[in-house]
Amino acid sequence: MNYFIEGIQGSGKTTMLEKMTQDNPKLKAYREGDFSPVELAWCAYVSHSQYEIIIKKYANLAGEIKKNTVKEGEMYIITYTRIITDIPDFHKELEQYEIYNGLKSKAEFEEIVLSRFTSWSEDNQLFECSIFQNIIENQILYLQMNDDEIVDFYRRVKDTFKGKKYKIIYLSVDNVREAEEIIKKERSDEAGNEMWFPVMIKYLEGAPFFKAHGYIGMEGLVKHLEHRVDLERRILREVFEGYYEIIERKIGLENTNI
Repeated sequence: MNYFIEGIQGSGKTTMLEKMTQDNPKLKAYREGDFSPVELAWCAYVSHSQYEIIIKKYANLAGEIKKNTVKEGEMYIITYTRIITDIPDFHKELEQYEIYNGLKSKAEFEEIVLSRFTSWSEDNQLFECSIFQNIIENQILYLQMNDDEIVDFYRRVKDTFKGKKYKIIYLSVDNVREAEEIIKKERSDEAGNEMWFPVMIKYLEGAPFFKAHGYIGMEGLVKHLEHRVDLERRILREVFEGYYEIIERKIGLENTNI
């Protein structure tokens, strides 16, 4: 069996992943930023010629780049956020080779995602936000696809899963705003300076969807995530019937139900 843990930011995905790996040591866990056979978050996806240019430009990091690169068909996948360096703009430049944030057309994006899901054939694997979160964020925020288009896309995703054993574990919070307020505080430094929230808001407010709808700040974040929850639960009902479990979480309480 393979498992996909999904839910909005602050729903407890990482906690669930750690618990499941402890309880099931045979499971191979993939977290955001890892090289994953199905997901490309925080990874550069480059051609051979692009890879050679990167290696040449950052010759001092060549060893680290090669160590954090996997060749997949004709493409190279670089887990660049795993590379620690103080070289100016290295991470910013490599970010431009991701497949998200509107950097690929709708057709290119869908082809890459569907081809990787089709090629995936392993077992006993556990994935964190690898089937919904990053894909749907790109579809809503940058490709500006409507809900019906996204649901139709996931019907094609399900087609690639024929013959594969999998289960989607969806963590659903009872109060989106409270969940975000909690992680806003949790993801701060020792002095109380918020680390996650300003970066998240800057990212969201720069997206075409937020600009088109006039979404800003916490209010915009909450509206967006409430929409995502509704859409993701719809996808589960209409597309993945029999292949998912929803775990309802009460925000502010101990996660005794996880």
